Amino acid sequence: MSATRVFVARLAGCSVFDPAGDKVGKVRDVLVVYRREDPPRVVGLIVEVPGKRRVFVSIGRVTSIGSGQIITSGTITLRRFEQRGGETRVIAEMLGRRVSLRRDGGRAVVEDVAIDEVSEGDWEIGQLFLRRPKTTPSPFGKGPTAFATWEEVVEENEPGEAQSAEHLIAAYSDLVPADLANTLLDLTPERRLEVASELSDDRLADVLEELPEDEQVEIFSQLDDQRAAGVLDQMQPDDAADLMSQLGDERKEQLLQLMEPEEADDVRMLLSYDADTAGGLMTTEPVIVSADATVAEGLALIRRHELAPALGAAVCVTLPPYEPPTGRFLGMVHFQRMLRYPPNERLGTLLDQQLEPVRVDATALEVTRVMATYNLVSVPVVDAAHRLVGVVTIDDVLDHVLPDDWRSNDQDRPLSRSRARARRAPLTTTPTTTPRRTTGGTR
Repeated sequence: MSATRVFVARLAGCSVFDPAGDKVGKVRDVLVVYRREDPPRVVGLIVEVPGKRRVFVSIGRVTSIGSGQIITSGTITLRRFEQRGGETRVIAEMLGRRVSLRRDGGRAVVEDVAIDEVSEGDWEIGQLFLRRPKTTPSPFGKGPTAFATWEEVVEENEPGEAQSAEHLIAAYSDLVPADLANTLLDLTPERRLEVASELSDDRLADVLEELPEDEQVEIFSQLDDQRAAGVLDQMQPDDAADLMSQLGDERKEQLLQLMEPEEADDVRMLLSYDADTAGGLMTTEPVIVSADATVAEGLALIRRHELAPALGAAVCVTLPPYEPPTGRFLGMVHFQRMLRYPPNERLGTLLDQQLEPVRVDATALEVTRVMATYNLVSVPVVDAAHRLVGVVTIDDVLDHVLPDDWRSNDQDRPLSRSRARARRAPLTTTPTTTPRRTTGGTR
């Protein structure tokens, strides 16, 4: 990226620093306003700061763009960004638009937008990177590309024509599910549904698990039954059950019939429990082993990259069968304890004798107290016959105890740079990946 021309898609995710060298956040979009005769003018950047808050940074405060980073000057106001009339987000609203070329009447799609610095602190849209229609019947081929200035194209705004979301998805392909979900919340409902329809089943499943219930249902209600069932198969059973509990009985049963039998059985079981009990909070896919399994085998199971950290913190030891509801639950072995013993040590000899499982009908408050008292990240859940039926993880508890609007942080007030730095210092996040069922039936 040069200092005078920058392609917007490359800005997505770039770090933003203040003059002291402290990281402020990451760029999520570029905001422009249309003008009657001249190309749209850049008015600022939409930056995500710690706490998932989107704030506006005026382009006049940007002193340097280059080498994958942006440096700003002065104080940044941490008031939540709200889009005003006449403003357009380049990544969210311009990429994927159809345009006509004035010189030959041909059609193309906007894949990227370059912004140029025409004078100090004054940026505008310079060139558009376009993709023309395919010229070959090959399903793997792509159309030729071309550059054009703003004056050389005419935007097409045909009524009812859906704007392509492919390029928005490509621009945000590196986002973890929680960040992508947060991005979707900033889009209009129509654009949100369009982006959701372009996501793969597993990616959409990850995103739905991070969205508030209202937005989950809004998106899910627009999916046909086959697609909806495919997405549910990719979701964690407890999240799928939470979502399905918001649907009508008729559609719920239709989707259960279309889901993979093993996944549907897990969801049916979870739906049978009250939401405020351990059964309603738990996930049904912990790591389960026999007492004869070795430390090496246990470590191999929790080492898998698709396993959520909370589920990989310990393995559950039971009698056969090893799918919930299992045989009698024997105990748990924490991964730190496994690290202290030789690889051939049997896990049945390393059980945590002090950790008692909770009953499936235990209240959410009881589960929370147990986890807080013993500093646990997961707690096993058993039925009346002492069979393991699942585990409640720390994220399950947090989702339950936090307010419904916990994804919003509306303490809208400006902070000086020194105060902002003090507030930023302890706020670090570690993205987690949502686990998926493997061929062995465990996560």
